[in-house]
Amino acid sequence: MRGRLIMVLTALVLMSCSKEDAYSGRGIDYAYGKELKHEMIVLGDRLENPYKTENMAKALKSLYPTKADRVEISTTNLYVRFLPADDSEYELLIAKGVQMLDHPLDYDILVEGDWYHDPDVPEDDMTWQYAVVDPDFEFPDVRYEIIDECYIAENAAGTRADDGIDWDAVEREAYIITGNEERLPVLTKSSAKVKPSGRITIVDEHANGGKPIGVAGVRVSCNSFVKFDNAYTDRDGYYEMSKSFSSKLRYRLVFKNEKGFSIGFNLVLVPASVSTLGKSAPDGVNMTITKDSEQKLFRRCVVNNSAYEYFTRCVDDDLGINVPPSDLRLWIFNNIASSSAVMLHHGTVLEGEMLNKYLGEYISLIQYFLPDITVGVKGASDYRSIYSDTCHELAHASHFSKVGTSYWNTYIRYIIESYIKTGGKTYGDGTGVGAGHCEVGEMWAYYLESKMYKERYGGRFPSFGTSYWFAPQILRYLDERGVSCSEMFSVLDATIASRSDMKAAFMLAFPDKRAIIEQVFNRY
Repeated sequence: MRGRLIMVLTALVLMSCSKEDAYSGRGIDYAYGKELKHEMIVLGDRLENPYKTENMAKALKSLYPTKADRVEISTTNLYVRFLPADDSEYELLIAKGVQMLDHPLDYDILVEGDWYHDPDVPEDDMTWQYAVVDPDFEFPDVRYEIIDECYIAENAAGTRADDGIDWDAVEREAYIITGNEERLPVLTKSSAKVKPSGRITIVDEHANGGKPIGVAGVRVSCNSFVKFDNAYTDRDGYYEMSKSFSSKLRYRLVFKNEKGFSIGFNLVLVPASVSTLGKSAPDGVNMTITKDSEQKLFRRCVVNNSAYEYFTRCVDDDLGINVPPSDLRLWIFNNIASSSAVMLHHGTVLEGEMLNKYLGEYISLIQYFLPDITVGVKGASDYRSIYSDTCHELAHASHFSKVGTSYWNTYIRYIIESYIKTGGKTYGDGTGVGAGHCEVGEMWAYYLESKMYKERYGGRFPSFGTSYWFAPQILRYLDERGVSCSEMFSVLDATIASRSDMKAAFMLAFPDKRAIIEQVFNRY
């Protein structure tokens, strides 16, 4: 996978928007999570799974020797692993509701991390994916192995309120008899299982007075062996699980947002990155992330919040524009500075004689990874620079949702071919097939990026993109004189493929603003 990654990074640079600005700021030091590693997980010894059906039966008999024969324990779940051959097989499992981790659940973890690759699986192949499924799960045509049959009391059919069994105590006994007692917290007389809850926040030093804000709409996942739960954070970063636990848990952020987008990747081919939050007590984890936190975690949370805010603001009573397509894939690349909105996962096709000649095998590699948006964060040192880039690319995604794949194919082809012809000039010189598509698309994206930046951080309207041959300041000028963002976007359908098209459409759509429109288009 890492070999493919290097090649795909090279190719994606060709399709990227070149950004002009960088920012810096001061940091705030928060201790929790500061020492967590976000590279590959290092496994230790294999552990005995306390939730194996036979182990739970032994624990029941140990505590209730006279009742054990009268209380049925039958398998409630299967602990399995899958080996998808490709992205389509992985997506097939996702569609069936399978939640997967790329590392085994019954091993000690010596070094925490965000991802794992089985040493017995070739580096360029997807690794084993571990999951817990129902005993009657209909396995699709994907390679799999059943590791354990398990019993999780909460998942048992019917109620056990009248069976006279303290299933919490049975679960704890199973940990003890399998040698996992150290994973249980010390009990007090009043202690019982608890639902993990907490708050995940991040600091944007230049907004909200530098006070922490919630990491919004992201999934918090936790588990002890095969017992899992997850919950989404609300807009302020609060979460609460639905299940109760009594053992120490491993917590993770899974960047598949409730708004319908996911953020990848972890050097493995999965749509949503995972960031470990470490092991903690069953009552939950609270964490504040800053720019001094581990950079992958910080950048993922910034992109997550930027996209969450963008999706939230697309509604009629705010920006009033199209929401980006559902199941949007954003990929964060730490080693490049440019970003792009290639929209491959939503049908854009890379084709053409020049592209085939220049990109060669890169075309198939890019289409294999199928990103929609790539966010290059090399050199991005604070929240607002990543926020700005993410908003720019999401503005493209909204435009794409209105104009469609044919328009976008022409647009992306122009970007790449111009890059090739000019020896690295991102937007070319404004000539050739597709130049008008690029002009309209970049005018819109730089304008909306600037607008959202100003509304978040205050100050004057930024001049993002104004040094290029297209003129996003036209839209900024109209915005300041009463033509709303929503009104401008309503005009930008697939027939608007040049600045002159845009001017004509604006004159027709906003007759009361004809003089202002004529003035600004003549000025630039």
